[in-house]
Amino acid sequence: MPYKAVAIGSSAGGINALKTILPQLPADFPAAVFIIQHISPSSESYMAKFLDNISGIRVKEADEKEVIKPGVAYVAPPNYHLLIEEDFTLSLSVEEKVNYSRPSIDVTFETAALAYGKQLVGIVLTGANSDGAQGLKTIKDRGGFTIVQNPDEAESAAMPSSAIKLVRPHKILKLREIAAFLKILFQDNSPL
Repeated sequence: MPYKAVAIGSSAGGINALKTILPQLPADFPAAVFIIQHISPSSESYMAKFLDNISGIRVKEADEKEVIKPGVAYVAPPNYHLLIEEDFTLSLSVEEKVNYSRPSIDVTFETAALAYGKQLVGIVLTGANSDGAQGLKTIKDRGGFTIVQNPDEAESAAMPSSAIKLVRPHKILKLREIAAFLKILFQDNSPL
């Protein structure tokens, strides 16, 4: 299988975007999913539980040194960077904010690109800054597949627009098209 993981970054409007994508993924989705949603540092850790309740795929908050498994979506906890290690475990970091954010999409995307290379799919969704663009470029540079939400329908167009400008992604899709495309991408076992 060419792809083993999906990294999804979102900010302003991201919860609604994730509510559209995750419930469409089947329980037997054959890849790990990493979710980086900009969230207040003092936020309660409700997002993973909320998404788990409405999704077929298991959604949980990422834990330090957790072994990555297919069919699980790992959510970056509030106020922690989520790092994907090359031994396919998770690490949490409280290092400096990147793009004014912790968790930072760029941090997760870049570490996931190092771990998975061409077996990674990166997705940038709605958001009000440029976090994710540089990380998506790293994913593409290392042979991964890149998808960006169409900025015309994003709640906040800045993040997808920045990613499109820097990366020229493989696909620009409407929100409701992303899960269907992922299912095809992973079902076919061949890059499009």
